Amino acid sequence: MKPQEELTPDPMSDVFTAMLWSSPKNEHLLRSFINAVRTDAGMTSIVQATVQNPFNIKDFVASKRIVLDVRVKDEHEHLYDIEVQGADHAAFSNRVVEYSADTFVGQFKSGMNYTALRPVMSIILTAFPIFRQLTRLHTIFEIRSRENPDVLLTSHLHFHFLRLWDVFQGHLEKLDDLCRDLRDWVLFFVFAAVKTEREMSQLTDHNPVILEAFEEMQRFFADPETCELARERRQFIFDFNLGMNASKEEGIAEGEAKGKADSIVYNLKRRFGTVSHELESRLLAITDVAQLDCLRDLSYDCDSLEEFKTGLA
Repeated sequence: MKPQEELTPDPMSDVFTAMLWSSPKNEHLLRSFINAVRTDAGMTSIVQATVQNPFNIKDFVASKRIVLDVRVKDEHEHLYDIEVQGADHAAFSNRVVEYSADTFVGQFKSGMNYTALRPVMSIILTAFPIFRQLTRLHTIFEIRSRENPDVLLTSHLHFHFLRLWDVFQGHLEKLDDLCRDLRDWVLFFVFAAVKTEREMSQLTDHNPVILEAFEEMQRFFADPETCELARERRQFIFDFNLGMNASKEEGIAEGEAKGKADSIVYNLKRRFGTVSHELESRLLAITDVAQLDCLRDLSYDCDSLEEFKTGLA
């Protein structure tokens, strides 16, 4: 077994993104990301991004269950809720709406005029298949009239999904629909785990902001303390999403096995870039949960796909 600090750097770790964007010295990185999303949506840029819920390592150590979304306010007091989500669950969309509604309602104080309420923009990065009927990586939801979609009920709630799964699956042509800055950020979240700094520089046309983010990621995962936080968070989410701590109803075991196999495939793609259809099919055909648990550990500890295949055989 490898030493704890050798956890593979993962830009989609919500512990990493929470610490990255919460740090005052990285305000320009946070602002760059928000502006990339805004620009791609045809909106004007902001000049200030202030985190409202800075990451608190003591709170995290006390409870791995804390929500690690990042809440931000700009110079116009418009609000943003940013979250990274690596795995789907049945109530995911409802939870996204709840977070956004909570941010919106949280502004209201007794005696406050409703006209003083500011817009809330939710930005959600997803690393799993979602809204398969849609084609753009940057998918925007607003509250509009069904009769006439040109009529908005309000512009104060909108949801921006960055559907990274398609890029993880190799559909790089979908990046062409994004503005350059958002394309570069998507490339960072998808490929920073498997590319060198030089390769990331070439991939993003030497974008200095992305290279700074890459260096922050390297520092985060080179530090034994923060690396261990990411490891513990990853394990908690894995167990929680697969229902490891609850008694199961009849028929759940099959879904649990598939969920574990999907997570293993996702981790292998994250670490090594591609996974053959044959290997993916073999993993999805396994129904032994104990075997999948061992393969899950191997997917984190192996040095290559060949080593993983040897363990699978």
